[in-house]
Amino acid sequence: MQTPPSLVLASASPRRLALLRQVGLEPDHVEAAELDETPHPKETPRDLAKRLAAAKAQGVARIHPEAFVLAADTVVSLGRRVLPKVETDDEGRACLVLLSGRAHRVLTAVCVAAPDGRKAARLVESRVRFKRLTDAEIASYLASAEGLGKAGGYAIQGRAGAFVTELQGSYSAVVGLPLYETLNLLQGLGYVRP
Repeated sequence: MQTPPSLVLASASPRRLALLRQVGLEPDHVEAAELDETPHPKETPRDLAKRLAAAKAQGVARIHPEAFVLAADTVVSLGRRVLPKVETDDEGRACLVLLSGRAHRVLTAVCVAAPDGRKAARLVESRVRFKRLTDAEIASYLASAEGLGKAGGYAIQGRAGAFVTELQGSYSAVVGLPLYETLNLLQGLGYVRP
């Protein structure tokens, strides 16, 4: 009897893995795609998220051609401005100051590559509004280091959840993986849950 194709998560994000496990999916492999995530000149935030998710799926599918490869990318934007994946306190402070008292968009693209070469993708756009943040709240959040490595410098599933006054869209997409759309893409390409 032939073994069913495996599932590879093309991401090093512990949040994406936790979200998959939340809905009973355990990837057979986790293989992070290495690529330059710098936006191209005049590239919109939507196009950036879609391009990166597709590139991650394609890169890891070369290594695991027999598997279903699931990749995602999350971009936080204010208008056409893409906020960075925060690496320093200064970047984190700059992001939180920009987001304070305003609405921003979180764009999460998902791409699935099937073993037969077919691909399917979706982009999920969510709108998040933050309360006006005090200097003390920003300092406390930066001290927690929770926003390091996160797009826009915050994690909605952590302490920053207390900053959110409004969310329109998909909570799981803001965390990093829109579950409804992800399961539909996998099912549509023929992935059968073990």
